[in-house]
Amino acid sequence: MPDMNQSEQEPREKRQFIREKIARPPMTRKQLAGRMAALSFIAVLGGAAAGAGFAVARPLAEKYLVEHPTQESIPVTIPKDDPDSQIIESSPEESDQAVSDSAPEAETETTEEPETESETTTEETESETETLEEVIYSVIEGYEYSLDDLAELYGTFRDVVQKADKGIVEVHSVKKEVDWFDNPVETAGLYAGVAIAVTDQELLILTPEAAVEHADSIKVTFANGTEADGTIKKTDAISNMAIVSVSTSQMNEKALTEVEVLKLGNSYSIRQGDLVAALGAPAGVVHSSAYGTISYVARNVQVADGVTRLLYADIKSNAEAGTFLVNLAGEVVGWVTDGYGEGNPGGFTVAMAVSDYKSILEKMSNGQPIPYMGIRGQEVSTAMTSEGIPLGIYVTESIQDGPAYNAGIQNGDIIVNIGGKDIATIRDYQNETESLNPDSVVTVVVQRKAIEEYKELEYQVTIGAR
Repeated sequence: MPDMNQSEQEPREKRQFIREKIARPPMTRKQLAGRMAALSFIAVLGGAAAGAGFAVARPLAEKYLVEHPTQESIPVTIPKDDPDSQIIESSPEESDQAVSDSAPEAETETTEEPETESETTTEETESETETLEEVIYSVIEGYEYSLDDLAELYGTFRDVVQKADKGIVEVHSVKKEVDWFDNPVETAGLYAGVAIAVTDQELLILTPEAAVEHADSIKVTFANGTEADGTIKKTDAISNMAIVSVSTSQMNEKALTEVEVLKLGNSYSIRQGDLVAALGAPAGVVHSSAYGTISYVARNVQVADGVTRLLYADIKSNAEAGTFLVNLAGEVVGWVTDGYGEGNPGGFTVAMAVSDYKSILEKMSNGQPIPYMGIRGQEVSTAMTSEGIPLGIYVTESIQDGPAYNAGIQNGDIIVNIGGKDIATIRDYQNETESLNPDSVVTVVVQRKAIEEYKELEYQVTIGAR
């Protein structure tokens, strides 16, 4: 008998097994059509998914992988006003005399006849001018004003105010806080702002600094109801104003054209008795308005690093919510402040004149820091120089913790030179300070009163930012 153990030890390759092949039956036409339909559906679905993925990925790829030419932002420029270029009214006699004085002397020297004709013409012109003035005065004195005339006058101004109100916006600031139980709480504030400039990329809003102080988010609502997100461009703690930027990409063309960008007017031309309107939130509600007149213009009011004008008006206002003064042309000539309430016993509205801040507003509109030295001062007058006081800027206050104060400049010092340039007037001081860069170090030369004479001292001042 064969050995069973030996058969078990034979290689498995030599073992014979019964191999069976299972063959599937051929598909019917119905099954074949169903299979083709399923494959077609899967192909369409895959193509749609690929197209959707490409549509989503393409913008991201173009944004992060493709190099685009950078579009440079055009800086905002605000034309400055000359304090000396005020409107000066001259009488007709003075105008005629000026014309007569400007006549070429060569013509009068050639012969005596042109001189005689010139004198005759001047006398006739003066006579005609006097007659015209008499007619005008007689008409004005004899004219009886009616309520219709008053209504027409205010109706015209009302149209200007309604147009300017399209440039007033509502600045909605949101602050995220927590209560005593660590529950999230949002506090909101509503402030008025005014559109003062627009570029291809952004719309710039002037608003009180309180509107953006500690704000976690900012919403800007325009007069036509359009709402957009706002970002802080720049703030100035000294003037208590801020610039908020709104991207023009958030607004359609129609909404953007409906915004009235208000021009910054020349506040140097404002005089006592001028009619003005208060826009923004004079009643504490955005888009309210009021009318009044300028009661007094205070000049050369000392402020940090310069002087300013203050406009006193008999008009209702709300400085905290934001109130702006506009003239008869609808131009912004000032914004209301509460910073001078102690010197305002009459309770008048006090506004800061816009012309004194155009350089600062231009820097703020471009997001640039405003240089800060930190002194209040006044020019040394001619009478003071006759007493032996050096010509320069007399420091009435070296503001505590300011750059000048930290460098060692004291009250009573006279600034005579900044960075190698002589300083004689407050305008010299302002121009030189505005040209400096924050964090730069500049040499400031002062004259300090000693026992019997003034001594020259030099200080290295690190310029700060407002």
